Amino acid sequence: MKIGQLRFVDGNWEQISETPGFQPEKAHLVLTFGERKLLESTIPYSYLHALYPNAQIVINSTSGEIISDKVQDNSLVVTAIEFEKSTVRTVQVDIFDHKESYQAGEAIAHALDDANLAAIILISDGGVVNGSDLIEGTNRSLNRLVPVIGGLAGDADRFERTLVGVNQDPAAGKVVGIGLYGADLKVGHGSMGGWDVFGPEREVTKSSYNELYQIDDRIALDLYKDYLGKYADGLPGTALLFPLSIRVTPDSKPLVRTILSIDETAKSMTFAGDIPEGARVRFMRANMDRLVEASATAAQKSLQQLGKTPELALLISCVGRKLVLGQRTEEEVEVARDIFGNQPIMTGFYSYGEIAPAGPATPGELHNQTMTITILSEQ
Repeated sequence: MKIGQLRFVDGNWEQISETPGFQPEKAHLVLTFGERKLLESTIPYSYLHALYPNAQIVINSTSGEIISDKVQDNSLVVTAIEFEKSTVRTVQVDIFDHKESYQAGEAIAHALDDANLAAIILISDGGVVNGSDLIEGTNRSLNRLVPVIGGLAGDADRFERTLVGVNQDPAAGKVVGIGLYGADLKVGHGSMGGWDVFGPEREVTKSSYNELYQIDDRIALDLYKDYLGKYADGLPGTALLFPLSIRVTPDSKPLVRTILSIDETAKSMTFAGDIPEGARVRFMRANMDRLVEASATAAQKSLQQLGKTPELALLISCVGRKLVLGQRTEEEVEVARDIFGNQPIMTGFYSYGEIAPAGPATPGELHNQTMTITILSEQ
């Protein structure tokens, strides 16, 4: 695996790093993470296609860009990868409504499924997509268990629109699947939250897809505002600081769900993934040190699975973590670098939802407010 990285910041492109022997014209996959308004003004695809003429070029908007052990805003971060023993295929699906999410996942799985499929990276619109339906549709339509990782595009903390595209300038309402193929490609992954739960566990008594109406037969939005106190005036933005922990079944592992929007008229809350009736939920709040420690744990888990030194590390974290950590945000990237050492190239972005298996030999799931880390090696 040979990798080169570029960055666009303050109106200029600059080379950041290259592994020995990297040649841009031989790159197979290009991952471009950038601030939404900058993507709209820069329109980078033509430039990247001229530089990497034979690559599948994936571009998406973010809530912050990761390069090496740094976190940036208002930049474009480009990571071009030449695989030595593996191949790449991509597919793009249009989506206009969150109820189409399951079908979008099915279409991506059918297009990418193959006996040599080693992993799927999903990069999805973060506004109109129901992430849990998207992933379930993907998982159920594959002929065997394959790691599905990735994230939902971001738009800083504006929540206006997100952009995604492959082999074109990105646009709203797109979902991209990246298939990685080959027996020599090794994949490790880890995901961890680090939030504290508080208050009793409660039952979801009225919901529809990813819209929550009642908890314990109380209006969910009113109950949530009671818990938020003074922070309720800042909804929906402040909801990033107080996510929900959810157990779909009594024996399932807790997942974290972030609120995307609220409807004062309908008294509903819309989440990044499904909130089914009968699920058990608890309120959560931030613990700064535990958030950073969670990133270290995710890195350790991914390294244990890979069993060797990675060549590429893809870090996808949640915009909510970034807002909570503030000036300490880079710490969760730095601890991953400390665990991996200097060898792997690191990239990634802050998202509206993270996609990764919860553990070894498990299907991909939608996470919110987590740091998910995927590491790759052909060594």
